[in-house]
Amino acid sequence: MSPRGVATPDVRERLFGAAERIVERDGPGALTSRAVTTEAGCAKGLLHAHFAGFDAFVAELCLDRFAKTAVKARALSRIAGQGTVERNLNDVALALFDSGGLALSGLAMTRPAAALSIREALEGGAPGFTAIQEAIADYLEAERKLHRVARTVDPPTVALAVVGTTHHLLMTSRPGDTDPRPGMLRLIAALVPAGE
Repeated sequence: MSPRGVATPDVRERLFGAAERIVERDGPGALTSRAVTTEAGCAKGLLHAHFAGFDAFVAELCLDRFAKTAVKARALSRIAGQGTVERNLNDVALALFDSGGLALSGLAMTRPAAALSIREALEGGAPGFTAIQEAIADYLEAERKLHRVARTVDPPTVALAVVGTTHHLLMTSRPGDTDPRPGMLRLIAALVPAGE
């Protein structure tokens, strides 16, 4: 535990990581500010010193993870022509699951004030599923121009299917359910046949 009065490095990420571990291990109902600070090994008041309350913490956690995945999705266009299209799309889709997506979606649904803050931030331009969808469509268009994706593939439609399915799986799966990732990978394989 960090002693009182001593700066805790990388506080946000430390608290975010602790929250993800708690929710993944024990479910959204186990998450409290005390549980987070205990898991993070820091002073009890640290969370409230850095966030405007627990719902603000939950909202910022979810938005942070969306933003990181959006950055990864935007990087797709820079790797057009490299690796395999399927693997590149898999990496982005799985990033939503691997960043605590299943646990976080359940958590946000249990906290209406956090869900409202997330919705307002997304409507205000914070990166979320729309940014990820647009990045996937741009990437697929670049790959189609390189003839690595079949001409018949419609990039915006495939992007919508990938993001919509991911969203559905995140919102309907709960910790302990069957892992939805293999189904996501099968969907991507079916949607993106190789080019000529």
